[in-house]
Amino acid sequence: MITHPQAAATSTPDPDEERRRVQTARLLAYRDDGPLVHALAGKLGKGLPPVPATLAALLVIAVVAAAGLLKPGPMLLLPPLIMLVLVLPTAPRDHLSRFDWLTPPLLRGAEFLTMIVVALQAGAPKWLLFVLVYVVGYHTYDTVYRTRQSIWPPAWVFQAGLGWELRLLIIGVAAAFDVLTPVLAVLTAYLFVLFAVESVTSWVRLDKASAQAGADAEQDLEASPEDALEQATGEADKG
Repeated sequence: MITHPQAAATSTPDPDEERRRVQTARLLAYRDDGPLVHALAGKLGKGLPPVPATLAALLVIAVVAAAGLLKPGPMLLLPPLIMLVLVLPTAPRDHLSRFDWLTPPLLRGAEFLTMIVVALQAGAPKWLLFVLVYVVGYHTYDTVYRTRQSIWPPAWVFQAGLGWELRLLIIGVAAAFDVLTPVLAVLTAYLFVLFAVESVTSWVRLDKASAQAGADAEQDLEASPEDALEQATGEADKG
């Protein structure tokens, strides 16, 4: 589960260990794993190297789509299943290898490619597919921007957002049963409300807190030395 990385218990944590801990937390947040990944990650041992496995999933899905193997019906479940088989086992890894920073963009690219090829083959409206890709892309951008400001999204957002794995499974199953358009509409509306409302309310709370802190600091600067001394003396007397 993705949360703000907690500080180490020691008074003087090792700088390299602290850097690696934060780097891991960021990359795991950027993956946008959902409930299914978190439920199975602990049962997969060390897992697969994330970059080769995710790149392989991306290439296999592209080849399957280019070869014309995707036909309406159960075959549309194939790309989501490829993602699950190859990418889900990468979750237990620490993501600290030299090129593991490539995992989130490769994973997001594979997710978007899967959405696009499945939805197009199922005949879903292109505008609806565009909105879904935009919503998930905005969620990714918001997560990256927040973590770089040391403002971590709450863990429940990643769970409620279903993660890449459940989003793709829902799309694949709906396409296989020829009900993708209504399911896609509900999924898109749900994710739009979830990500937009949570993001806006979080930034509004942050702005209010920053404004209050700035007002307090400005008030302290404007206070005369006599007022400051009187206030400090009064607080000391109360103590």
